[in-house]
Amino acid sequence: MSVTDLPTPALLVDADALDHNIDVMAAARPGAALRPHVKAFKSSALARHVAARGGHRSFCCATLREVEGLLDADLGDDLLLANETLDGDRLAGLVARDDGRITVAVDSPETVAVAAAAGAEVLVDVDVGLPRCGCLPSEAGEIADRARAAGRRVRGVMGYEGHVVGNPDRAARTAEVARSMALLREAHDAVGGGLTSAGATGTYDLHDWVDEVQAGSYLLMDSHYDQLGLPFRQALTVLTTVVSTSPSKGWAVADAGLKAFGMDHGNPSIDDHEVFFCSDEHTTFLAADDGSLPAVGTRLRMVPAHVDPTVAYHEVLHVVRGGELLDTWPVDLRGW
Repeated sequence: MSVTDLPTPALLVDADALDHNIDVMAAARPGAALRPHVKAFKSSALARHVAARGGHRSFCCATLREVEGLLDADLGDDLLLANETLDGDRLAGLVARDDGRITVAVDSPETVAVAAAAGAEVLVDVDVGLPRCGCLPSEAGEIADRARAAGRRVRGVMGYEGHVVGNPDRAARTAEVARSMALLREAHDAVGGGLTSAGATGTYDLHDWVDEVQAGSYLLMDSHYDQLGLPFRQALTVLTTVVSTSPSKGWAVADAGLKAFGMDHGNPSIDDHEVFFCSDEHTTFLAADDGSLPAVGTRLRMVPAHVDPTVAYHEVLHVVRGGELLDTWPVDLRGW
């Protein structure tokens, strides 16, 4: 089947770029040194491909749905829910399945109590600079003590330096990672446990201390991460169709907009054209420097600025090589 036969908008994954990204990351962080974060791609089929080609069998999850889906796909060797949850009944149900290892992030007495009642192992989540979840380093020891007193295994600590992972200044990223990891070391000294977990695609090669890095966007990439000069290729594009064009007005319109792209990092991009604005179902873009516009019916591949929410808007990933469709992978880990 040809890519031109697909209805638009459609997510395309370049098979060769994807495999390049898997190979580059596996060389830098082999095996358990990487915990691929499935929130970036939300597909158990893609996770299975990463496990087979990259040799990574531990996965990081953002939602209980992701945990559930990876268990169903027989990819539950070592799953980390890297978010706090108060949905104790659902967590307990997943732990009780006994077909995988489930660890959950905790940062408070309340989340410890939920994890303990569910029977899950825990990782103490530490605030290392991103104003989100995580206890203070000075509180980490007490959180760990509570979990152990409740009969839970404390595997160690995690901290996400999300405030710096997208900074295009490598020197600034390096300095901020060092500051964040100093906080995580402080917490680790108080908590004990063998596992230290941190990082993301933007800082994957700046960690020389933690056991594992939680990176996911490297697999598909986006324009936001592309500005960092990382060795990963743009594997994901959104196939669109030009549905209106007006040389007299100087713009054309493609059939993918706010409901097809994650927009928190900015507009999607189109080769040789500047995006004017996006509305619900459309992207309006300007003529090229030479004044040219594509004709109605032209297929365009657009690059999202933020891959994670972009994928979550779609139901399938179309794996392609050149103009041919190789496979279709369901985005089966959507939802919560």
